[in-house]
Amino acid sequence: MKSLNEDLKTGQLKQIYLLYGEENYLKKQYKDRLTRALIPEGDTMNYAYYEGKRINVNEVIDLAETMPFFGERRLIVMENSGFFKNASPEFAGYIKEVPETTHFIFSESEVDKRGKMFKAVKDKGRVTELARQDEKTLLRWILENVKKEGKQTTESAVRHLLSKCGTDMENLQKEMEKLFCYTLDKENIEIADIEEICTTQITNRIFEMVNAVAEKKQRKALDLYYDLLALKEPPMRILYLLSREFRLLMEVKELSKHGYGRKDIAAKAGMHPFVAGKYEEQARAFRMRELRDILEESVDIEERVKTGRLGDVLGVELFIVKHSGDRV
Repeated sequence: MKSLNEDLKTGQLKQIYLLYGEENYLKKQYKDRLTRALIPEGDTMNYAYYEGKRINVNEVIDLAETMPFFGERRLIVMENSGFFKNASPEFAGYIKEVPETTHFIFSESEVDKRGKMFKAVKDKGRVTELARQDEKTLLRWILENVKKEGKQTTESAVRHLLSKCGTDMENLQKEMEKLFCYTLDKENIEIADIEEICTTQITNRIFEMVNAVAEKKQRKALDLYYDLLALKEPPMRILYLLSREFRLLMEVKELSKHGYGRKDIAAKAGMHPFVAGKYEEQARAFRMRELRDILEESVDIEERVKTGRLGDVLGVELFIVKHSGDRV
């Protein structure tokens, strides 16, 4: 990302850019910044945008071979094309011979680093991975946004926002916009403001429910379940999400047992380090045998519901009641 910022700062732009990774917010931000840097705003004659996996390669090549119309550059932007997973050999070969007046920006969710397209772009242009940001970066980013709005807040309030809304930057941006509008007449943003206006992601509600189960707060666990039902969440989806949480807890507990640190646990379990820390804390409340029993019970409940021997709403309720009760 440092090299990409340097390109934008100096104006020494590469002919081809590949932006890939899980952080969609950053991919969009850099895609837009590169677009503005490469061609004048409003130049629709020299700009083309393609999206999806059914892009006609021959059409793209024909366009790339066309000289810019009253401009210095022609820009072709492609999003989630799939070319970096299953590229046609012709296109990978063509990338090496693109006319100097044509520029490409690729924004992809998945890439194969061993593939011809990846290697061709790496040789010809700039490849940048935009992965999930760590907790420290997110804290700094949110605080900078708060400052730009002429407001103040505390680090504990920002951490509460992350706990409530998750670590996806695109979602956090939307929640911050709501928060700024809600606190229009206030200088300080408090935890109470975040609680009042920001939306708790369903995964965070499920996490809270698992916390309630761990702490044997049966009433709270059931209240969270009823809240999700009121939001029209299907009971079997709630059971699936609960099972997934307990499966992750078991995985994190096993990795911790073998001495893995937070970053390694996050990488192996496919989660944000900030989230991995929360799972580590939560996993301490359960024995491994207990987690296995819970997962076996969830499979049994699902089977009974699917065979018509148990209602879905009651089935999940019984599951929560059983595992949020006092340990025997």
